[in-house]
Amino acid sequence: MPQIPEKVHELTVGQLSARSGAAVSALHFYETKGLISSRRTSGNQRRYSRDTLRRVAFIRAAQRVGIPLATIREALAELPEERTPTRDDWAHLSEAWRSELDERIKQLNRLRDHLTDCIGCGCLSLDSCVLSNPDDVFGDHLTGSRLLPEKGRR
Repeated sequence: MPQIPEKVHELTVGQLSARSGAAVSALHFYETKGLISSRRTSGNQRRYSRDTLRRVAFIRAAQRVGIPLATIREALAELPEERTPTRDDWAHLSEAWRSELDERIKQLNRLRDHLTDCIGCGCLSLDSCVLSNPDDVFGDHLTGSRLLPEKGRR
């Protein structure tokens, strides 16, 4: 990993990419989504403050556990003066995200447990398919995995 001298207070996009492990295209994407920011030099090159490294690490850690970028952006925007997240910030936000992650895990476990039934069918045409028709929403009116009403189909 390339070392950046302490006296350097701004990073190029290549330096930020090398140090953070995020692709340059991902950094540009994060910037378009308002997750990180840069200033432009007179030659129109991006320059990122050193603390953007911690911000990118925060974003990537949150993404790894499945937090959507919109939720990450909202969390970062709540920080005072849009500062870089601290360990305490991460602890507070991760606690808030815990229930959302627990619910997702519960849903994934339910899907996993019913996956065998789907593979046994092979065509998703079971009368009550828990994957394409969760909780059998259309079971009273339709059979199979169709989601459009019969009268609308030809």
